[in-house]
Amino acid sequence: MTDKKERPLLPRKQFAYDNVQPKPATEPPLPTSEAAQNHTPNPYRNSNITHEKIAAIRAKATNPTPPKIDHCQPSDTYPESFPHFVRGRDSLREYITSLFTSRIAMYDGAMGTMIQNYAKKNKLEEEEYRGERFKDWKCNTKGNNDQLSITQPHIIKGIYKEYLEVGGSDLIGTNTFSSTTIAMGDYEMEDYVYELNYEGARLAREACDEVTAKDPTKPRFVVGAIGPTNRTGSISPSVEDPSARNVTFDELVDAYFEQVVGLMDGGADILMVETIFDTLNAKAALYAIGEYLEFSGLDIPVFVSGTLVDQSGRTLSGQTGEAFYASIRHAKPMCVGLNCALGAKHMTPFVEKLSKCVECFLHVYSNAGLPNAMGGYDESPDDMAQANKVFFENGWLNMVGGCCGSTPPHIKAIREMSESYKPRKLPDVGRPKMWLSGLEDLKVEDVHNHLGLPFLNVGERCNISGSLRFKKLMMSGDYGTAMDIAKKQVEDGAHVIDINVDDGMLDGLAAMQKFVKIAVTEPEVSKVPFMLDASKFEIVLAGLKWCQGKCIVNSISLKVGEELFKEQATLLKKHGCAVVVMAFDEEGQAATEEEKVRICKRSYDILVNEVKFPPEDIIFDPNVLTIGTGMEEHANYGVDFINATKTIKEICPYVKISGGISNLSFGFRGVMKIRES
Repeated sequence: MTDKKERPLLPRKQFAYDNVQPKPATEPPLPTSEAAQNHTPNPYRNSNITHEKIAAIRAKATNPTPPKIDHCQPSDTYPESFPHFVRGRDSLREYITSLFTSRIAMYDGAMGTMIQNYAKKNKLEEEEYRGERFKDWKCNTKGNNDQLSITQPHIIKGIYKEYLEVGGSDLIGTNTFSSTTIAMGDYEMEDYVYELNYEGARLAREACDEVTAKDPTKPRFVVGAIGPTNRTGSISPSVEDPSARNVTFDELVDAYFEQVVGLMDGGADILMVETIFDTLNAKAALYAIGEYLEFSGLDIPVFVSGTLVDQSGRTLSGQTGEAFYASIRHAKPMCVGLNCALGAKHMTPFVEKLSKCVECFLHVYSNAGLPNAMGGYDESPDDMAQANKVFFENGWLNMVGGCCGSTPPHIKAIREMSESYKPRKLPDVGRPKMWLSGLEDLKVEDVHNHLGLPFLNVGERCNISGSLRFKKLMMSGDYGTAMDIAKKQVEDGAHVIDINVDDGMLDGLAAMQKFVKIAVTEPEVSKVPFMLDASKFEIVLAGLKWCQGKCIVNSISLKVGEELFKEQATLLKKHGCAVVVMAFDEEGQAATEEEKVRICKRSYDILVNEVKFPPEDIIFDPNVLTIGTGMEEHANYGVDFINATKTIKEICPYVKISGGISNLSFGFRGVMKIRES
């Protein structure tokens, strides 16, 4: 049997805006908020932030005395201009850009390792964990390291200062890795989450300010550490039921939002979503941060750190490093990288891949090697510094630190090793591209199909209106066989899988969620991005909340009116998805070439100029309509679609066009073999 002949790849039609020459980046991609765009300094006057959702969290705080939540400094505390920094006077976004482009910045090392080391030399048992405050607590709390910020603050602040003074850290993470209502459920301490985050950040703030005062030319910053929780949105806890979950997206958002309020009130400068083994959890954390930034009007730098669990180079939920980045880049993090699970040697190929695709700054804080038989880490400070050297030699990093097994001497050795190397240069800024992801990433502009044509193939066989077989399976609840249809489409060359469960006899909301929850656990299906397709917006939104990757939502339009259109688009932008926009408006469906162009251009202007939706993530569907019917009033539909497509591409830079070419089947009435194919 001979191999299939390889077809030549046909070039994509070029428009004027395609010839964008890459330009040097001066800073990481900016969030679209006014504060971020203008580099507005954070005033550090949190008492002025009175949004009802934030006020409600503060109102139930357990702090024994009213917390001090303002952390501004007099503007003349230190001299103006870099390397000095004064809270309330200077833009932290600008400062980090200057710091990360002038040298490799130092993060801290492991908090848990330092607490364990303290316990080897000092008594740190149940009694000490509880302290006076929790001496009569209802369950054991030993092991709840975050609790020590309340009961043994001198231990936590002492560890912070060791990393600052011995390690030379520029930034230190707060002792709040597990300080969410979800994780604190293990100790029945959900009510103390605000206080845990506040105290973890307050102690770090004090330590940083004390060390900065000794050398104002080297300001130190507090990074609010936001861990992954002990539950996963993408992974079923049940072997028998792949659609089961023990947490929802909305529950994660609420938990993270409360954590963010406590961290910011405690004096955090930066927020770090870290040790991400399930990207859906990270997306929920970033959504919560986005809500806080919207309610407060602040510009807070956000860092994101993923965890690749083994040499496969994938997260626990199955994504590659590139897919992980494509899934969270909509949040416009200032710095992205990897931490935990692996030592620096084992991270090398994955850090190299990220360094080639990440548009912002890049960091690594690896473990001190792999764990030994006793669960400890054997790399010495010198060993760990040598293992990190490859990152510095190749110019891959802007920030470096340590995770499990690392201590202040490890950080000191890494810092000294890094000092003779230059930081990573931000990549040049070129033409924007639609960058989707399932378990693997996909740049739409770079795709060619099996015929060598520059088309993205969307598999439509998991669409009730497109497949009679799929409809029967969904009606009977046979999700397993329905997954086989999805797998076959991927095998046959579908780049994206469309999921549509619209039918009057089916609970679309429940069916969409169940299908997506099962599909994301099937690697042969979820390796490609999904197109969530429904006539009701709440159905696509429900499906979206179970997708860790970057999806396409199909669809929205001006049919619902301009205000609701903007609301829906804004919500989709927050979730980071691409969107299909139908050529509908308040008057109805566009049939002529002129109407298709007018409605699409109006939609484009609203999305790009008002909602600030990325133009490269917009897909217009200008309605092919019923063609090939032989009816005179339909005779020009095909021509109108083609002509409108060219004009829309010319006047709406970077958009994509989707066409329902299956409408050709209207010309084959009675020929069921063709119509059902």
